[in-house]
Amino acid sequence: MIETSLWHPVALIEDVGHAPVAVTLLAQSLVLWRSADGVAHAWPDRCPHRGARFSLGQVVNDRLECPYHGWQFDGQGQCQHVPALAQFVPPATHCVKPYQVQEAYGLVWVQLAPANGAAQVPAFGGAATAALRMVSCGPYDVATSAPRIVENFLDMAHFGFVHEGWLGTREATDVPDYQVQETPTGLLATGCQAWQPRSNLHAIAPARVDYTYEVTAPYAAVLAKVPEAGSTAVDGWRESIGLFICPVTPESSRVWFRLAVADFETPDEKLQAFQHTIFTQDQPVLESQQPKTLPLDLRAELHTVVDKMSSSYRRYLQRSGITFGVC
Repeated sequence: MIETSLWHPVALIEDVGHAPVAVTLLAQSLVLWRSADGVAHAWPDRCPHRGARFSLGQVVNDRLECPYHGWQFDGQGQCQHVPALAQFVPPATHCVKPYQVQEAYGLVWVQLAPANGAAQVPAFGGAATAALRMVSCGPYDVATSAPRIVENFLDMAHFGFVHEGWLGTREATDVPDYQVQETPTGLLATGCQAWQPRSNLHAIAPARVDYTYEVTAPYAAVLAKVPEAGSTAVDGWRESIGLFICPVTPESSRVWFRLAVADFETPDEKLQAFQHTIFTQDQPVLESQQPKTLPLDLRAELHTVVDKMSSSYRRYLQRSGITFGVC
């Protein structure tokens, strides 16, 4: 399954400490913990002795201890202590196979299987956001597939209905034509525009907002938005929003947003509250869609030219060999 070779977000960095944390990724149970050197670890949440969940245990002497028989494993996954046999030296076969872990954009990322190529954590930032402030939002547990959530993120035609009075209005639902092109990591949509009554936290007037969308991985995307000059209380306002999804099961997901904003004064809580308002407007609609998995056969649902970004996304998933969360 190609999805196991991708990097997936599983937790906020600050939520992974010395106490074990249980997460689910691609329908597999994982345990996360951090050793004394600050390194985050991700393992199968199953002791190889009798299958108990490591996440019910604790860290003792910088080792993860199984809650059932107290077997202790070091950061490399090697068993170092079996309490029932005080003099026993566990052989190399008494071990847990760790998963690869990285930390980026305020999140812990896990790769379940090595990639054939140079798989990387999905891009976010670069020169466009280097001088902006970063804020994390979430997680949100959503009862639908990761691809359904990405497709909603890429969709402008719902603004006037789902986000009426905020990102759209029923009096201005027209979506001007835009361009979509393939990139080495996914897709890029440029020339996107929307008329928005309140496009951001600091909006003081309705405005035409320029959007750029980029799909950076099968379950990740970024949008950049710039409102008309004079429509915000913060001069030079611009922002980028990264969408990062952990595919928990084919029909359930955990979602985080990473904000990059030209605002260095507003408390995090206010920026997070605006994003929370927008996404919780989306969530019930997302969870109502049937099927919950995303149909890749373009004949399964109806499309118009306005939907060309989502149609391109479905074709991209097909080309990428994605099978988890699609039908």
